[in-house]
Amino acid sequence: MLQQIFNDLIKQDVKPFLSKHGFAKKSLNFYKASESLVYMFNFQKSGGNSASHVMFYVNCGIFSDELARIQSKQFVTAPHEAECHFRARLGELTESVPDRFAVTPDTNMKELTNTLLDGLEEAIQFYDTMTSARSIVDYYTSGPYLHLGEESFHLLLQCKDSAAAYQYLRALQEKHGAENRWTIFETKYEAIFNQYGVEFHRL
Repeated sequence: MLQQIFNDLIKQDVKPFLSKHGFAKKSLNFYKASESLVYMFNFQKSGGNSASHVMFYVNCGIFSDELARIQSKQFVTAPHEAECHFRARLGELTESVPDRFAVTPDTNMKELTNTLLDGLEEAIQFYDTMTSARSIVDYYTSGPYLHLGEESFHLLLQCKDSAAAYQYLRALQEKHGAENRWTIFETKYEAIFNQYGVEFHRL
């Protein structure tokens, strides 16, 4: 019964809403492609669901043709969430939704649906600001995050933006330089700088 309620939520509420915004459904994934990016939402059901409790997460992802080329990978129009270069849970992009949604016999489905659609609307507005591979790189370098570190340095140095590359490197050094694993990352990053003939600054 609850599984059917979840199915109805996807079919009757989520699909029409995302279709209006240009997303096409494929299983529990919704995709929208631009010239060089693929935006996606993935509805992931929890492995511990039961007849009385259906939990699900909403994963957000953006796949970049340019970053895929840096990784020597092919461009795909319907990537899996794990293949995306930008990845986040819906709750990370908006304050209006919980980390996960739960459908139980006591759930107010109208309230859940409104919360979910409001969250998707905010995520789509965020997607509108992510228009290129550089947008994804800027998001992670501003963290600064180690995720996509090598790809980010490749992209920045290909664009001859050594100032941004140095800024990112310094931020990573300050955040992770005292960790034992940092020497592993540092060696990889130095090789990338050398590849583009740019001087590498160690700690």
